[in-house]
Amino acid sequence: MIAHADALLEAIRAIHAAIRAAVVAACEQQSLTDLAQVAGDDAGDTIYAVDRISEAVLVDLFSREIAPRWSLVLIAEGLHDGQMPLPPGTPPEQCQLRVIVDPIDGTRGLMYQKRSAWILTGVAPNHGPDTRLSQIELAVQTEIPLVKQHLSDELWATPTAPTRARRYNRLTATHTPLTLHPSRATSIAHGFAMISRFFPGARDELAAIDEAVIRRVLGNPPPGKAVCFEDQYISTGGQLYELIAGHDRFVADLRPLLDQWLARQGRSQGICCHPYDLAAMLVAQQAGVILTGGDGGDLDAPLDLHTDVAWIGYANAAIANQIAPALHAELRLRGLLP
Repeated sequence: MIAHADALLEAIRAIHAAIRAAVVAACEQQSLTDLAQVAGDDAGDTIYAVDRISEAVLVDLFSREIAPRWSLVLIAEGLHDGQMPLPPGTPPEQCQLRVIVDPIDGTRGLMYQKRSAWILTGVAPNHGPDTRLSQIELAVQTEIPLVKQHLSDELWATPTAPTRARRYNRLTATHTPLTLHPSRATSIAHGFAMISRFFPGARDELAAIDEAVIRRVLGNPPPGKAVCFEDQYISTGGQLYELIAGHDRFVADLRPLLDQWLARQGRSQGICCHPYDLAAMLVAQQAGVILTGGDGGDLDAPLDLHTDVAWIGYANAAIANQIAPALHAELRLRGLLP
């Protein structure tokens, strides 16, 4: 168990608030062209100029505010070899914690001021390189709002309590309690339900799977009617928030399942979801969202920057019972599952 978890939660929330403030200030002061400049290519993803702002705040504050009380291995993009023991010089095996962070999940939408991004942090006791997402005991996710947006949400969870949330008003610098819950609908009909396909690589096949699953579940749409809808939110943390908040009923990110299908055609995958994108998945689970791996089994992965992760999220058991049989039947039909 994590020692003094309440104090650690407060420290992490303060770091999230500092990252949020720094990134919003940069978005207010710099042009879209400047923020969208490619700054590097790390192990997990392309790094844009706006990412460098959050990374600098992250390392500075974890070094000053967290490491003196909890020794840790910090895992994030922009670090040498993807990780950094803190305090500096501490042997990784002697650290108390492993902390995986995505300082900006949803960079592309934020840097063009299209949509909020999210700061994601997961904290686990240190079990060495084999530490996994399922061992996270504290998860925090914080919204980075658009410049024109004055409200942003903060959510956090532990394995022993329901998810809690509050809403921050940056005009008044005040917080108000926030109650969020997944949709209680028993069908995806007239709701948002989708398979992620926001990057080139396998969008054609992913769209075909999406269409086939919806037809299996809801049948052919009547002329002139839309039986359900989709929303390609380019942020895993954002997608999980939409499930938590009751906005979406079903979301699946199946990109890793298509690796062999693409290889047979001489094509490459491009980017997939990685463990840092799921650093705060405990928040969704404790809110009642049902999460599985792409094969329907447990959703889990090591705390690293490079493992490709497929995941499926359902708002509730009724939605899972409606979608999962059709989805997995379609994936098996296409040779993507055994």
